Amino acid sequence: MHVAKFVHRYPPALGGAEAWAARLSRHLVARGHTVTVYTTTALDLTAFTRRDRRELPPGTTVEGGVEVRRFRPSFRFAGRKLVLKAASLFPLRAWQAMTQPWAPVSVAMWREALDPPADLGAVHAIAFPYAAIIQSGLRLARRAGVPFVVTPLLHLGDPDDPRDSVRRAYTARHLQPLLREADRVIIQTPTEAAAVERLGIRPERIVLQGLGVDPGECTGGNREATRARWGIGPGEVVVGHLANLSLEKGTLDLLAAADEVRKAGSRVRVVLAGPQMPSFETIWRWVDPPDWMTVLGPISDTEKRDFYAAIDIFALPSRSDSFGLVFLEAWANGLPVIGYRAGGVADVIRHEQDGLLIRCSDFDGLIAALRRTAADPGLRAAWGKAGQERLEREFRWEDKLEIAERALTKW
Repeated sequence: MHVAKFVHRYPPALGGAEAWAARLSRHLVARGHTVTVYTTTALDLTAFTRRDRRELPPGTTVEGGVEVRRFRPSFRFAGRKLVLKAASLFPLRAWQAMTQPWAPVSVAMWREALDPPADLGAVHAIAFPYAAIIQSGLRLARRAGVPFVVTPLLHLGDPDDPRDSVRRAYTARHLQPLLREADRVIIQTPTEAAAVERLGIRPERIVLQGLGVDPGECTGGNREATRARWGIGPGEVVVGHLANLSLEKGTLDLLAAADEVRKAGSRVRVVLAGPQMPSFETIWRWVDPPDWMTVLGPISDTEKRDFYAAIDIFALPSRSDSFGLVFLEAWANGLPVIGYRAGGVADVIRHEQDGLLIRCSDFDGLIAALRRTAADPGLRAAWGKAGQERLEREFRWEDKLEIAERALTKW
C-alpha cells in the first residue's frame, strides 16, 4: 500500500514526533509498502515563523527508501502573529486550523494536497496541535477517497488543573473536527484514549499503540570519559535532562529545585541536553549559569549514549508530553526517572517502583524527589533495574510498529 504521511518536521529535525514518523516510515518501507512524507523545510521549531532559522531546501529526496517532500512554511513576515490572530477569529473551524499564529502554514503543501498519487491507499497525519499540516493531509485523503488516520500525540497537561493551558491548546475546538474526521485515531496511553473518547471519538475507532525502545540505540556510552569531559568530581550525582529546553518541559523547574537541593548540602549537578526554546533563552540570557549546570545543546546518537551512561538520575518534570520516550531510554540504561504527573507520563512511570511521579508544579515535591534519589544509590539501582525489566515485556518497537502498520493498511 502507498501511505502518505503529513508531519510538521522530519529528521534530521530533532523531536519525538519526528523520530516516530521516520521510524514508522522506514518500517512500512521494509514491509513492502510505499511511503511519501509531506513535511516542512524547518529544522528548528522557530523556523515555522521566521526565515532566519535553520531549515533545509524545499524539494523531494529519498531517505532510507522513504520519499520525503519538503515545503517551505508560508507567511513568515514581521507582524505575522497579529495578522493570523486576527484571521483566526473568523468562526470557521477549518479556517482556524489554517491560521494558527505560531504554527506552520504551507500554502505549497496545501496546493499539493489536491494532487494525490494515483496508487494512494491511506493518509496518516501526525501530531497536534499543528493543525494546518493535518488539515492538508485530510484534504489529500478526501481528494483521493482513501482512509484518513491521525496520531494526535495529545499533551494533556496537569490533570488537577481544569483550565490547564497545555491541554486547552491540544484539544482546542478547531482541532477536534480533525479527530472526528479521522477513520482511525492512533493513541499512546490509556489517559490519551480517555481524553479522545471525551472529545466524541467512538472506542472502535481508537487504536492503542504506545511507544517502544531499542536499547542498542541509546546504551553503550562511556561513563568515565564523559564525566571527565564534563568535569564531574568524585561523589557528585548527575541529574540528566534531555528535551527541548523550555518552561513547558520543566527545565526551569528542575534547575530551581536542584539549586535548593544543593543549598541543603547535596552534591547534585545538572546536565541539560537538547535545543534551547525561546522560553528558556529569554530567561537565561540574563542569568549567569551556575557552575553546577552543563548545557550540551542538541546531541548526536553517539553523544546520547554517552549522556545516559554518564548520568545517575533522569528527570523530565514536563507539563507537555504525550508519553515520554526518553523515560524508556533512561530505563534501558538502568536509571531511575522523575517526572510530573502530566498526561500520558502517569501511565508510563510506576510511582515508587521505577521512578517518581510528582504533582505538576509541586516544587517541594520535586525538591524532595531529587534529594531522595540523589542520597540513595541503592534505590537508584533498584528503580533503574525495575524499569529496565519492563522494556522487553511492554515496550518492544516490533510490537508497536506492527500495531501501527495494521491500523494504516488493514481495512
